[in-house]
Amino acid sequence: MADKIKFTADTGEEVEFFVIEETRVNNINYILVTEDEANDESEEAEAYILKDLSKDSDSEALYEFVDDDNELEAVSQMFAEILDDMDIDK
Repeated sequence: MADKIKFTADTGEEVEFFVIEETRVNNINYILVTEDEANDESEEAEAYILKDLSKDSDSEALYEFVDDDNELEAVSQMFAEILDDMDIDK
C-alpha cells in the first residue's frame, strides 16, 4: 500500500496523491505519485513526478510538477530502473 499525502494547490484546493516511489538525483528529491491507488496490477494509472523545492528550514515540503522535458526524461528513467515492472506514460 502506497503512502497517501495531501497537497494544497496554489488555488487552495487540496489534492490527495499516493506516493509510489521516491528518489534523489543531483541532491534534489523527487517523488512519483498517482491520484488513484491501483488495486489491480493490470490497471494503468496516470503518474506524475514532483520535485521537492523546500529548504531544510521549511516547516512543510514544497513540491512542483516536473515540466522540463530533459529533467522529466532523466528522472523518469531513474524511476523506471527502480520500478522496472511499472509502465510510465508521459
